[in-house]
Amino acid sequence: MKKFVSLAMVLALCLCLFAGCGQESSEPTENPEATAPAGGTGEPAAEGAAFYFGAVGPLTGENAIYGNAVKNGAQIAVDEINEAGGINGYQLKFRFEDDVSDGETSVNAYNTLMDDGMQVLVGPVTTGPALSVSTLVNEDRTFMLTPSASSLDVVDGKDNVFQLCFTDPNQGMGSATYIAANMPEAKIAVIYRNDDTYSTGIYETFVAECENQNLDVVYEGAFTGEGASDFSVQLTGAQSAGADVVFLPIYYQPASIIFAQADAMGYEPTFFGVDGMDGILTMPNFDMSLAEGVMVLTPFSADATDERTVSFVTKYNDQFGETPNQFAADGYDCIYALKQALEASDANPEMTNEELCDALVAQFTSMSFDGLTGSGLTWGADGTVSKLPMAVVIHDGAYVSAENA
Repeated sequence: MKKFVSLAMVLALCLCLFAGCGQESSEPTENPEATAPAGGTGEPAAEGAAFYFGAVGPLTGENAIYGNAVKNGAQIAVDEINEAGGINGYQLKFRFEDDVSDGETSVNAYNTLMDDGMQVLVGPVTTGPALSVSTLVNEDRTFMLTPSASSLDVVDGKDNVFQLCFTDPNQGMGSATYIAANMPEAKIAVIYRNDDTYSTGIYETFVAECENQNLDVVYEGAFTGEGASDFSVQLTGAQSAGADVVFLPIYYQPASIIFAQADAMGYEPTFFGVDGMDGILTMPNFDMSLAEGVMVLTPFSADATDERTVSFVTKYNDQFGETPNQFAADGYDCIYALKQALEASDANPEMTNEELCDALVAQFTSMSFDGLTGSGLTWGADGTVSKLPMAVVIHDGAYVSAENA
């Protein structure tokens, strides 16, 4: 396997989708003696008052791996916070609605949560649903922090909508920059889904940055959702063009088919994916040997040795029987970033959604946050986040840093 040097430049990257046939909730422990802290309403909070975070994402359907990872990671954070005394002395209520990665269902899930008294939204998880819900959130003046909806359209023109993941354009730019630094002589093919906002957003920026970096893109092959089962045309085109790196700005399901079909035809390029590839390691009935050597640009690796990551991975394994992916880490970080902002603004749960929204916007546009997915995270007024990626390689069914591969 080739060895790659670590990403040597600082990339200001921003973050990277759906509503409601089911729900999960975490009820807080009552805190009857809590009163509003300085800077709040000035009135004592109601007995048992709690902050109410709602969340929306796919718990069923083809993208369920993403939604369940976010839910599980967020739940660990909620439990830790409540066990430690809550936020400003108040417990945290958490409820997750299933949107099966569908925009209309996501809107219904959001409305269900709002009717139930939700104060802050975590999600939606995927881009399509997040586009549908973000407009409503902006109209309602309820603060929204999506863990993984990466399109710029999600935050565009909505001052109260923020992202924790890299944006689509910056995933494409970061990937091209990494390849230029580590594989400058590569002949590159791109296989992307042209009827998907997520995939096309990354593809367009990647190709543009490849041109800026004088990288050689020898083939570009598109497919649609209906054609995501046979990639023989795209793979033959890439192989015939001599591509030794194939960039895949797509989700892991079609990528798994591409790996199998490339193997069957004896084509062995270096496959390079982005955050949608996360999920391949826990895909049921997938031959993991087919993903050996696949590279992924990610903000989180479960094999990191810092104390906080080790603790999170251990808890996740113990509770859910698997290794967390970056979506789980994104969910965890969302909860803690909101906690930091609420504490810094002396917020209390008796404040209106609009008051909480204003307080959170002020904090997110001025604070720095250290989480599992990066240290020194900052947000711009446009809702995008600045964080650094790292390159990992799949080896023996696990992520390892590219420099150690």
